[in-house]
Amino acid sequence: MPSFDIVSQVDMQEVRNAVDQSAREIVNRYDFKGTGSTVTLTDDGIVVDSNSEGRLDAAVDVLKGKLVRRNVSLKSLGGGEPKQVGGGRYQATFTLNQGISQDAAKELSKEIRDMKLKVQVQIQGDQLRVQGKKRDDLQQVIAGLKALDFRLPLQYINFRD
Repeated sequence: MPSFDIVSQVDMQEVRNAVDQSAREIVNRYDFKGTGSTVTLTDDGIVVDSNSEGRLDAAVDVLKGKLVRRNVSLKSLGGGEPKQVGGGRYQATFTLNQGISQDAAKELSKEIRDMKLKVQVQIQGDQLRVQGKKRDDLQQVIAGLKALDFRLPLQYINFRD
């Protein structure tokens, strides 16, 4: 029976490259001289740090631009609220959303069922498997989900006949 999987993954190599490019640009740009602005990739996510809220916003814009240029969806970023950390420094910490949570999986499953196509949806951990007798139904599901513009970046993998 034809099937495919719906996943939400982030290419960590592209994220690493975007963070490195952002850090290099911030070091070299004139308007960041003397601000001590940094962009670093940690185990928890991406940390942007600066000495003023305005420079922090500009550094975040540089980071987001580099991520978009490397085809990393901004939907995969979570958090990022600027907060003051001692010594007049400001910091924004972004988390990387990987996988589909149970709530999001149930919401996606309901959306697929509402399409009234002859397909079955199974939640398998942090991904969904969609099966149907006709390839056309599966392709309609993919088209419908792309049009939905869901809050997570979705990829469609393992399309099998």
